Amino acid sequence: MGKNYQNITDVPGIAVGHSEDRQACTGCTAILFDRETVCGVDVRGSAPGTRETDLLDPLNLVDHVHAICLAGGSAYGLDAAGGIMKFLEEKGIGLNVGAGVVPIVPAAVLFDLPVGDASVRPDGKMGYEAASLAKRGDLPWGNSGAGCGATVGKVAGLHWAMKGGIGSSSRLLPGGLVIGAVVAVNAVGEVRDPIEGSVLAGARDDQGKIVNSLDLMVNQATIPLLPGTNTTIGVVASNAKLTKSQAAKVASMAHNGLARTIFPVHTMMDGDTIFAAATQEVDASVDLVGTFAAEVMTEAVVAAIKQAQGIDGFPAFRDLVKK
Repeated sequence: MGKNYQNITDVPGIAVGHSEDRQACTGCTAILFDRETVCGVDVRGSAPGTRETDLLDPLNLVDHVHAICLAGGSAYGLDAAGGIMKFLEEKGIGLNVGAGVVPIVPAAVLFDLPVGDASVRPDGKMGYEAASLAKRGDLPWGNSGAGCGATVGKVAGLHWAMKGGIGSSSRLLPGGLVIGAVVAVNAVGEVRDPIEGSVLAGARDDQGKIVNSLDLMVNQATIPLLPGTNTTIGVVASNAKLTKSQAAKVASMAHNGLARTIFPVHTMMDGDTIFAAATQEVDASVDLVGTFAAEVMTEAVVAAIKQAQGIDGFPAFRDLVKK
């Protein structure tokens, strides 16, 4: 249903920029809005790393956001949002507080410290660069931005994991409604193609063959999952007219896209977080927006895995396909 587009920037008013350190295997992604944009959030993981999510509560004052930051680096990576704020302040963009403007930039981070150089994390400089590179249209995905150090399939330990990444998708529906998603996939479990039922990436055995993550969990039932290893963070956006509470509901429904593709998901050791942004142009029901938000989130997760490139010690989906 509807026409498949390429990425979240097909939603009017949205630009995306990446910045990463490929040697250190970490990065950040800036999602910028050029018009008044309402935002909600749903945090399902029990070990999240987030910023400004309380602000998005429908009970609280500020209605609009100016950007969203997705980053690696665990809690250290939240510093990248400050760089995006600096970029927007220089443009005069933000909440007018009389003495100047305060850009509202919610953020979420994933745990990529064991991959690459743990001493290098997304910071203000990287966030500023990502914001300055934000554009519409064709964008690099896979190992770009917040997906640079993402990995999946860590049920048996990081040594047997595969490369995760960042992906995007969008859909044009009748009436001019456009819904898009961007997601950085860094899961402890495996990622499956919900249409074909095949495992795209997950834990590997000694021969490099993917093994069933759920079977591994059963066989080592008394061994806890590794802290911080299952964090998938993303944004769904539309040009719908939504309130903050409606946007929060869309974010909640968009998590269904993660549940369709990632096994396990929303565990005690993860920080799964989805923001939902609405640029206030088209009348649409919350149920319609939320249903297709889950659809494009599903597609974005699959795209993240299929577009990822292997790095030292972490083969990607495309590497196994070649074999």
